[in-house]
Amino acid sequence: MHSVRPDPAESPIGVFDSGVGGLSVLRHIRAQLPHEHLMYFADSGHAPYGDKTEQFVVDRALAVTDFLLSRGAKALVVACNTATVAAIKAVRARYPELPVVGVEPGLKPAAAASRNGKVGVLATARTLQGQKFLELRQQISDASKAEFLLQPAVGLVDQIELGDLEAPAIAAMLEKYIAPLLDQGADTLVLGCTHYPFVKTGIERVLQAHARGDVTLIDTGDAVARQLGRLLEGAGLLRPTSLGGAAAATLRGYTTAEVSALAPAFANLLGLHPVVEKVAV
Repeated sequence: MHSVRPDPAESPIGVFDSGVGGLSVLRHIRAQLPHEHLMYFADSGHAPYGDKTEQFVVDRALAVTDFLLSRGAKALVVACNTATVAAIKAVRARYPELPVVGVEPGLKPAAAASRNGKVGVLATARTLQGQKFLELRQQISDASKAEFLLQPAVGLVDQIELGDLEAPAIAAMLEKYIAPLLDQGADTLVLGCTHYPFVKTGIERVLQAHARGDVTLIDTGDAVARQLGRLLEGAGLLRPTSLGGAAAATLRGYTTAEVSALAPAFANLLGLHPVVEKVAV
């Protein structure tokens, strides 16, 4: 008797980040592709990536990708700006057949949105120093004549990972990092790390305090989800929506730190309560 081969379209999408920041991307993926099974991997045991060497980030990205593929992933979303800049080339080289989507700071939409051509970019130091980012900046700067004002937000990811988004430490950091960009005339601000949309309210408070409510914020999570949908469709891997009695979309969480960190992040940031498992990867 022939065994029935599983339908690859029924396999889950793997989404990973150094911590909980990628949940901001996961939110967009669930909104746009609500029928897809998802796995979210928080490499919190090795976070943050922003102050690590490029080789360290490459090694982690490959290890996490291997793990997600072992759990059946049909596609991969690198929901971390630092890992995209440092490691997506290595991931694609190792797995040329795998649909892979990365996130990169939204310099192009920011340049288009800016009225005065001055764009502030808030990101980790590792992202801002990466070759991929520097090439992107040069290319868009040449094409648009936009001036990109770079601001490494040292320590902000660590604070967001702690979970208290209203903490005075976060408010102080946002003021410290955003005020100089406003002083230089930025009218558009790129949230160049997937953690930052979670403190959007705090960012808006800083803008209001400086009477700069006209500043446009650029979050690329929506564009990442759209690109993922296009890749899945092109590869014939979209899970059918009209499945009648088919199983509802599932979500599983994995972390290299404690479950007690990721589970509350799902609940507090997204209002979700998936099964979360600690793994050694």
